[in-house]
Amino acid sequence: MAKERTAGINRKTNETDIKVLLNLDGKGESFVRTGVGFFDHMLNLWARHACFDLELTGEGDLFVGAHHTIEDIGICLGQAIKEALGDKKGIARFGQAVVPMDESLIMTAIDISGRGFLAFEVDFPSPRVGDFDTELVEEFLRALAVNGGLTLHIRKSSGTNCHHICEAIFKSLGRALRGAVSFDERIKDIPSTKGVIE
Repeated sequence: MAKERTAGINRKTNETDIKVLLNLDGKGESFVRTGVGFFDHMLNLWARHACFDLELTGEGDLFVGAHHTIEDIGICLGQAIKEALGDKKGIARFGQAVVPMDESLIMTAIDISGRGFLAFEVDFPSPRVGDFDTELVEEFLRALAVNGGLTLHIRKSSGTNCHHICEAIFKSLGRALRGAVSFDERIKDIPSTKGVIE
């Protein structure tokens, strides 16, 4: 029987207190409370479409804004993905998804390469969705990619509604990760000619 691919990450600083439990082989069930309602919605979408089980609570200095909270959640989720993957034997490694949300269309491509990198080619027509700063999407994704050892490309083909653009980003991220972490029965070792993914 395969080892469970789970991880628990706790991060406490003077600015935030984040707790994450992640199961890569889950059913898409999530409980998320960050104090930032729109971001909770995005993380629930992400977990559902990745088929990850996620418990995440975050407390942060929201009186100065959501930046620290959202960046630190990206750090913790990236670390959790990396820890849960272990040595990465047998995984597909690459994943991609093109997801529409009404008028918006987003492409996401992922390589679990061990090299954290984000290419983010998305412009938002508005700086805010309700009380949420749209620029924080990129901050979250960069923290996730760097700490998860993910090469991550996200590109917008179309979109005029910021809510729809954000939803398509998180859904496509979930779908692409779902493919990348999945097992390929033909791959018995680490999917790299180097023999290691660090």
